[in-house]
Amino acid sequence: MPPTWETVERYPLNAPFSYAMIAKDPVSSNKKYYVDEVPLSATEAALYTTLLGILESELSAPRSQVDPRKYFAEHAAVALKKYSIQIPIISWEKILYFAERDLVQFGVIDGLMRDIYIEDISADGVGRPIFIYHRKYQNLETNIVFKEDLDVDNITSRLSHMSGKHVSTAFPIVQGTLPGRHRLAATFRREVSPHGGTITIRKFREDPITIIDMINLNVLNHTLGAYTWLLMENRATAIVVGATGSGKTTLLNALLTLTRMNSKILTIEEVQEINIAHSNWAALVSRQSYATSDETAKEVGLFDLVKIAMRMRPDILVVGEVRGEEAYVLFQAISTGHGGLCTLHADDADSAIQRLTSKPMDVAPAFIPFLDLVFTVRRVSLPRPGGGFITVRRIIYVDEVNSVNDYVRVFEWEPSSDSQITQPLKKSAKLSRLAKDLGITVPDLLTEIRRRSMVLKWAQNKNLRNFRQLSQLFEEYVSRPKETYAKVEKELRGFGITAAEIAEEIKL
Repeated sequence: MPPTWETVERYPLNAPFSYAMIAKDPVSSNKKYYVDEVPLSATEAALYTTLLGILESELSAPRSQVDPRKYFAEHAAVALKKYSIQIPIISWEKILYFAERDLVQFGVIDGLMRDIYIEDISADGVGRPIFIYHRKYQNLETNIVFKEDLDVDNITSRLSHMSGKHVSTAFPIVQGTLPGRHRLAATFRREVSPHGGTITIRKFREDPITIIDMINLNVLNHTLGAYTWLLMENRATAIVVGATGSGKTTLLNALLTLTRMNSKILTIEEVQEINIAHSNWAALVSRQSYATSDETAKEVGLFDLVKIAMRMRPDILVVGEVRGEEAYVLFQAISTGHGGLCTLHADDADSAIQRLTSKPMDVAPAFIPFLDLVFTVRRVSLPRPGGGFITVRRIIYVDEVNSVNDYVRVFEWEPSSDSQITQPLKKSAKLSRLAKDLGITVPDLLTEIRRRSMVLKWAQNKNLRNFRQLSQLFEEYVSRPKETYAKVEKELRGFGITAAEIAEEIKL
C-alpha cells in the first residue's frame, strides 16, 4: 500500500494469517482492496516448495472423507522426520496455512472467497488487477494480479475441477458451481479472450437472504411481503425481471420460502443457485455436450429438463432464467394449473412480455393471462447521510398481468422517500380471483394481508430471519392461524406495536 494512503477498514478473513484492508488515496479519494496476508520468508518458501514436492511424489489420495488440513499435517510431519528437515513452530503454522490454501482451498483468491462482503470477483486477463464488488464500497481494484498466462491457466483448471467441469483449449468456456454454490464463469488461455484467461465468480451466501432480510434492507415493506406471501401460498405464477446483478435470483429464492412446506418444488437451472429449506424439493441442472458426436454425449438443455419435469408432477416449477424455447414449455405448465416462477432479463413488465411473445421464446399471447405477477428489481443509487451515494437493490414495480399490454401496477417504489407505495388492493384482479376460488370476499383477503403483515413485523422484531425458521413460522401460521396470530399480536404489544398502528400504516 502506498505510504500516503489511509486505512479505511480492516477485518479478518482467516485470522491470524489473512486480513482484508480497504485503503483510500487522500488526494483522489479512490479506494482499493488489499488482501493483507502473512508472508513466507525465502527460507520458508523454499521449505514449503520442498515439502510439497516430497508429498506430491509420496502421498496418495485418501479413499475416505478426511479433514484435508489434518491429513496434510500428519503426513507432512512424517515426511519432515523421514528426511530430517527442521522447521520452527512459527514457520510450520504458516506453511500449513499456505498448504491448505493452495491444495484444498481457492489458492491466491482464497481470501476473496472468504470475505462475506464480496459479491463478485472478476479477473480480466494477464497483468490486470482482480476487481471485486463489495457490499459496502461497490467496485474495488485489489492488489492481486496474475502476472503470467500459466498463473491464470492453473487457477482456471483448479476452479473447473472443483466445480466438476472440464476446461481445455478444445473447450475453452466453462460454467459451473463451486463449493458453497458460488457461480463460476471462466475462459481458458487466449482461445476466446485475447488478454488471457478470464474468471468471474458470483458469490452466494450459504445462508440465503429471506423476506425478513429484504424488509430489514428496505427492499420491500411488510405490506408487499404479506401480499406476496398470500399469493405464493396459493400457487401464484410470477417472473422476476431486471438487469444482471440486480438481485433476481436472490428475490426468487426468497419468494420460494413463502410457499407451503409440503408443496413439491422442482427447480431447473444452468448453474445451481437456488437454495431452499423444503424437503420436497428436486433440483435439476443442465449439462453441456463434451463431444462432437450427439450420440455419445448429448447436451441436456433447459428445454429438455422442463419437458421431463412435467412428468414429475411438480406443484411449483421454477426455471432459474428463461432465454429460449423452455419458456414455451414453462407457460404450458402454468396453463395446466402448476405454479411457476422464473427470472428474465428485462427492464419492466412491458419489455418482459414483449420478450416472452417474441422469438426465440415464442410464447403465444393467449398464454400470457396465466401469468399473475411481474416483479421488477434494479440496482439504484441513494444519497448517503454523510454525503455521496450508496448503491442498493430495490423492487421498483410489482405488476399484475391481465393480458398482453394490460398490466395493473399494485406496488411502486418512490425514490424520494425510499419506500413502496401501495395502490388500492381492493381493485386487485388477482385478489378478486383468489377470493372467488376460496369462497370468501376481497375485504376478507385484505384483512388477511393486514394480519400477515403483523406476523412479518413480529418476525422482524424477533430477528427470525433464517430461511428454515421462517418456513416453519409460515407453515405454523397456515396450520393454526388464530393461535399464531394471537401470540403475534400479544408479543407485538410488548414491542409497543398495535394492530391499529399496523392498519394505519397499511393503506389497502
